[in-house]
Order: sequence, then C-alpha cells, then structure tokens
Amino acid sequence: MAQTPQPMPRTLWLGMGLVFGLLGLAYILSFAEMGHAHKIPLPVFGQISDFTLTNQNGQLTTLADLTNHVWVADIVFTRCAGPCPRMTAQMKLLQDLLPSTSTAKLVTLTTDPDFDSPQILKRYGDRFGADSNRWTFLTGTKLEIASLGSGSLKLATVPVKLEDQKSVADLFIHTTIFVLVDKHAQLRGIFETGGDGVDWTNAVQPKLLANIRQLEREP
Repeated sequence: MAQTPQPMPRTLWLGMGLVFGLLGLAYILSFAEMGHAHKIPLPVFGQISDFTLTNQNGQLTTLADLTNHVWVADIVFTRCAGPCPRMTAQMKLLQDLLPSTSTAKLVTLTTDPDFDSPQILKRYGDRFGADSNRWTFLTGTKLEIASLGSGSLKLATVPVKLEDQKSVADLFIHTTIFVLVDKHAQLRGIFETGGDGVDWTNAVQPKLLANIRQLEREP
C-alpha cells in the first residue's frame, strides 16, 4: 500500500529563501578564513549602498554618518524569542570589549519595522545596556530595511506566514551573523554568532575584535 507523502517541515519551506544567500556566505567565509590564516589584508566582498533610516532617538541616519568608522552590523527584532536576545547580548559584550580609543560603531537593524518604532528600539537598547554614542538601532520602511540588510549587508530575512507561526513572536527567520564594514563602506567580514561548532567567546569574538583593530589601522 502506497504511503501518503509527508509534508516538508515548515522550517524547510520558510528557509528556502535563505538558501542561496547562505551558500554565498559560505563562499565568502571560506575566503575570509584564508585571509585570517595567512595574515593578509581582509578581502573586500562588496560596497555598501547609501541609505537613510531612523535611529532609536528618532534621528535620520545615513551611510555618511558611518564614514571613516569601522562598524559591525546585525539584524534582529525586539519581539523575537529565538536567537535575537543572544545576538544582542553578544553585541553588548563586543561593545564592552572595544577600547575607549576605538571609534568603531555597532549597528542593529530591525526585521520588524512595522512594530519596532524608534521608541521601542530605544527601550530595547536600554534593556541591554547599549551605549547610544557607539551603538545605533535602525528602523525604516520594509523596502529600506531590505535594501540595506539583504541588498548590501547580506543580512537576509524571510517572514513566517501567519498560518505557520507557532507563537506571536514567531515572525521571521533571519541570518544570525555579524558583518564587518570598513571605513570606506566596504563589506570585509562575516561572523557566525551561533549554531553547531560556533565558539563565540573563545574563537569568533576574539577574531572579530582583531579584525576591527586591523581595519582601524588601514588608511
């Protein structure tokens, strides 16, 4: 008797939109690792396009505001009950480990701009001890977020369909990476923050800090 085909897992369907992006990340990471191993200048993976978004203080923020700064970016949403709190806590540790002489900036985009207003992002940042002089939380329209996130920073996001949501906070599947941008708005590194085999404290975080220092020494 023929067996009835089983439906594909929800996460497989939802994650399909991320597949090509993740394959691209794997390719980028392989070159990044080669660069670290041979102590050569970090590769350039692309140019960040100009943008205009709104920060947690209700002020417009553009690419020009980050010019001449090395910066680290990620994407989360404040209602997230999955990896976002861990990622934000990791960004806070990075903030605390940056020396006072560093001019590096931290940038967090929201996947949920319809909910994550500047005021909500401000409360979220305060909850994690974000220093607003160094760490910027950005919101805008969905198109603006997608243009910067998926388009330039390789921070891909897939919305979860209403019928597939397991909870009110089950809204998005998104990449769980930090990306590193140099003083000339060039993408120079991608760092995994979680998952199997990822040792954030002893491996990833020290490498990211070393790469920030390396890029700050570049002209």
